[in-house]
Amino acid sequence: MKKSLLIAEDEEITLALLRNVFGRSDLQVHEARTGEEAFQHIDHHPVDVILTDLKMPGKDGLSVLAHARKVRPGAEVILMTGHASVESAVRAMKLGAFHYITKPFDIDEVTQLVARALELASVRRENASLRSLARGRGGLDNFIGVSEATKEVLSLVRKVADTDSTILITGESGTGKELIARALHYLSPRSDRMLVPINCSAIPAELLESELFGHVKGAFTGAHAARAGKFETAHNGTIFLDEIAEMSPPLQAKLLRVLQEKSVTPVGGNRAIQVDARVITATNKDLDEEVSEGRFRSDLYFRLNVIPIRIPPLRDRRDDIPLLIEHFVGKYNQEKGRALEGVRPESIEILRRHTWPGNVRELENLVERIVVLKGAGWLEPSDIPEKIRRAERFLENAIPVLGETGLDMKSATEDFENALIRQALHLSSGNKNRAATLLGLKRTTFVEMLKRKSLDAGEVPGPVS
Repeated sequence: MKKSLLIAEDEEITLALLRNVFGRSDLQVHEARTGEEAFQHIDHHPVDVILTDLKMPGKDGLSVLAHARKVRPGAEVILMTGHASVESAVRAMKLGAFHYITKPFDIDEVTQLVARALELASVRRENASLRSLARGRGGLDNFIGVSEATKEVLSLVRKVADTDSTILITGESGTGKELIARALHYLSPRSDRMLVPINCSAIPAELLESELFGHVKGAFTGAHAARAGKFETAHNGTIFLDEIAEMSPPLQAKLLRVLQEKSVTPVGGNRAIQVDARVITATNKDLDEEVSEGRFRSDLYFRLNVIPIRIPPLRDRRDDIPLLIEHFVGKYNQEKGRALEGVRPESIEILRRHTWPGNVRELENLVERIVVLKGAGWLEPSDIPEKIRRAERFLENAIPVLGETGLDMKSATEDFENALIRQALHLSSGNKNRAATLLGLKRTTFVEMLKRKSLDAGEVPGPVS
């Protein structure tokens, strides 16, 4: 089905120009010469993007925008005007406009804006469809994004949700692994049964076996009654084993047996209990490396990694950041009783360029803190923590300038490499694991690099002027 564009414009010259440009595209193009005509079209026809003039006979562009927000909340609205003012621009953005441009405009800019608006409208529809299928429980309400990486993840979730294959979700902390696990369950035929999550790193190793497989009465000190384990509880449903890499080798062997035999034997018992549970696991570690270093069983890894889903870090899907910020501002305005109006474009750009070692969780925490503390007005660059703004300036200042006399390429490369390492250490507060991850390196490689360069992990750059 073709996507639709409504052009609301009373000036015939501008309308003819836009008709000529978009008439050659793969869009259904509709026209309105007054605000009333735009209202009529919005009321009776689906529309993806509305390109409307601000000043028109009768109802103006802001009225069209407000009406579209009520009747077609999934549509994106771009306002055009030859009478630009700060007040009208602010009001348009507060009403939910996608963008605001002044005449005379660059036609390439308009076509790019419409393309971006169409993409955003499409992704919002896709997310809404998944949320509807998930009956509002699958967690995709918060898995938001327009980047190709995010769309690939969501597409894969749809393809594999209705299978019983084991799934291994990988990604850094804070990327949304549990959201994806919940979506996989609630989009599956098992959605009317239980999803049982368990964090393998949050339970002491000596208790985890009992948590997973249950125990009989008297199995150990304090076992005053028999207790079913998580696998039994998840029978005919789904069990989600988070931080699977933290499981001890002896327990890995027992889990492998459960996957092979589809039965569990409670601690202290001698009778196997048949279980039918779909198994979804997740980890923030590189399991290939864990296997090669002998910390994780290769046979269990192959059992778990039937369908791998990798969630990219936020720094690899920066196009998602503006939409995530918008979502979190709305969420915490409502939850905390605040009225932050929006985010300045300069602020979005600073946040978009940040590397986000804590990923979406870090971004959400930052936005929540700003919404709570500021309460109203706009999110200004000055509201963003100095650490984030300083890190951006630090990297910019580390880039050498090539003058007429040239430079020593080897030395400049070494200096830039050192600057990147220092920035990674700064962003991770000296944590070598996180710093290595930010640079796309294994920890062992990163540590060797620090030694070779005689750099101290505690060497974190101070303020940069």
